Amino acid sequence: MEEVGTIISTFDSPTTDRFKFIIRGPIRKDQFVEFDTEEGKAIARVSEITKTNRYFMQAESVNEYEKSGLTMENLFPTQDWEYLVGDGIILGIYDNKIQRRSCFPPSPGTKIYMAEPQRLSKFLGLDPAYGLNIGTLQHHKLEAVLNLTKTLQKHIAILAKSGAGKSYLASVLLEELLDREPEKGQIAIIAIDPHGEYSGFAKDEKYMNKILVYSARDIKLSAMELSAQEFEHIFPDLKPAQKRELGRILNELKHNSKENSGPFGLKDIENKLMDSNINTKTKEILLDKLDRLQRLYLFGKYDNPSLEKIEAGKMIVLDLSNTTDQTKKQIIVDQFMKRLFRARQKNKIPPFFVLVEEAHNFAPEGINRASAISRGIIIKIAREGRKFGACLGLISQRPAGLSTTALSQCNTHIFLRVTNPYDLKHIEESSEGITADVRKSIPGLRVGDCIVVGEAVTNPIFVSVRKRRSKEFETGRNLEQVAKDYAQKKANLNKDTEAFI
Repeated sequence: MEEVGTIISTFDSPTTDRFKFIIRGPIRKDQFVEFDTEEGKAIARVSEITKTNRYFMQAESVNEYEKSGLTMENLFPTQDWEYLVGDGIILGIYDNKIQRRSCFPPSPGTKIYMAEPQRLSKFLGLDPAYGLNIGTLQHHKLEAVLNLTKTLQKHIAILAKSGAGKSYLASVLLEELLDREPEKGQIAIIAIDPHGEYSGFAKDEKYMNKILVYSARDIKLSAMELSAQEFEHIFPDLKPAQKRELGRILNELKHNSKENSGPFGLKDIENKLMDSNINTKTKEILLDKLDRLQRLYLFGKYDNPSLEKIEAGKMIVLDLSNTTDQTKKQIIVDQFMKRLFRARQKNKIPPFFVLVEEAHNFAPEGINRASAISRGIIIKIAREGRKFGACLGLISQRPAGLSTTALSQCNTHIFLRVTNPYDLKHIEESSEGITADVRKSIPGLRVGDCIVVGEAVTNPIFVSVRKRRSKEFETGRNLEQVAKDYAQKKANLNKDTEAFI
């Protein structure tokens, strides 16, 4: 083991959870170290590093000496008195594969060593044999391989500002699931993709046989799955009398479909409603709501994709990038996730992981029910999904706008760079396991760096996200190129106009 320092005695340390040490090796902030105690091997994280020099401690002295025109380096052996002091946080005691908290302070003079990789991996709860490799621990030659069950079963949230690398990290996670061998345990994957960022997997030779992409215009929801309660969920202003009459009509259609008529669509509901003898005003209101649903071009006689398409080790991408109708997007997410969850509860489909991009738009905080149609099912899966193997992933660039209930049910959080103070406050209030010093590090993360906290690891870890194995397909163009393309198009149009004249 490489010796890197010595514990020193100060007015308030060492204690059972903190210590200071003189650094004499290649140590960086957030690196893990270890040392021997009478309780066993202690594992600690370097929370801060201070550089000090006794010759520069008095501002008045430095000012007076340098008035002569000479520097302090010319007058004194300053380099001989410069040294580093590290602040360490004791994470626990690791003895004979048993972890426990520290109950007795280390002795001043104790030697500090670089954490041994294999011991550190076990201490952090990493799973090098069967886990999901998202990158490497910063300042350590150790892969950050997260246990599948701990990471996904109790749900995961990926939070960062725009451009910090959320979708890149999510793609790395999806690669790990798609590349997973059957003997290691495969699950089905569903990606709710508002911007078409994951459709590129279908163009990659390595993954195209495992991916099915459905655009918003191709997605269909079976009208037979609708009930009066579902109509009320979509239209919260539905009155009890209207709900009752609609329920009666739907029950008649479902009964007839089982007998001989087969599946029915919204048009069949409309025709049945037109022929009924219910109150005229009630009929007009229901017809209006049916017309609003028909104009979404979403409901048909059959589901597309059908639940039979859900397979372990494969991914379905619901690409919603070609519609701007937020209501349509929310209904798709609401209805599809409800059908997924019901099927999983009955064990009709394999365990699944549903990844929701731009989750703050589908499970917003503080928005009325009419504008948050899909929030209910996301919260339901967040609360109950772990019992049935229904795993949820939420990705958001606005944590403060995301449902606190849904976010708090995600027991693993991965943070990339976040700078908005409201988002940081929301993260601190809703994320278990995040410490004050870790929270302060979030705004300074570089693109490609992340912090993992929660169920997946026993202590927060700083990770450099690995390079993608799949091809990156850009879904947008930079502003400069858009401006050039527009100018060229306009110039061509002017030439065509002049030629015509």
